[in-house]
Amino acid sequence: MTDLVLPSETNPLNNLFGGELLARMDRAASIAARRHSRRITVTASVNHVAFNQAVPVGSVVTVEAAVSRAFKTSMEIYIDVWMEDRFSGEKSKVNEAIYTFVAVDESGRPIQIPELNPETPLEKERYAAALRRKQLSLVLAGKMKPKEATELRALFMD
Repeated sequence: MTDLVLPSETNPLNNLFGGELLARMDRAASIAARRHSRRITVTASVNHVAFNQAVPVGSVVTVEAAVSRAFKTSMEIYIDVWMEDRFSGEKSKVNEAIYTFVAVDESGRPIQIPELNPETPLEKERYAAALRRKQLSLVLAGKMKPKEATELRALFMD
């Protein structure tokens, strides 16, 4: 999704409101989740957001969202935010986020989704890391015992 940052979307420093950027990322992630699952999808969690650089009024912002891994009913969506310099046209990555979406049926119950087959080196890297992030979330929520988080444990066992 590419859009222009308008004055009504900025804070007193004339930079894009964080909440406005979150909404844009949520919409892009929703589209990616829906395209992968071909189902209704809902935001389950915002797992990580990094506001690395302010986005000034008048900037052209592109939000790229892609499914990094599909689980049984949920998907991790990795989002990169790019800003185009107003004067040079050069693009730079300014923010990123990781959201989780769940596919649901018409009555709102989770529904199974297709697997994802990563192809590029970046897709493969994000795919592998998604399982570790999911295991960490489950351990922190008390839904998985640390000894069962095999992919996560492997990071610390060598």
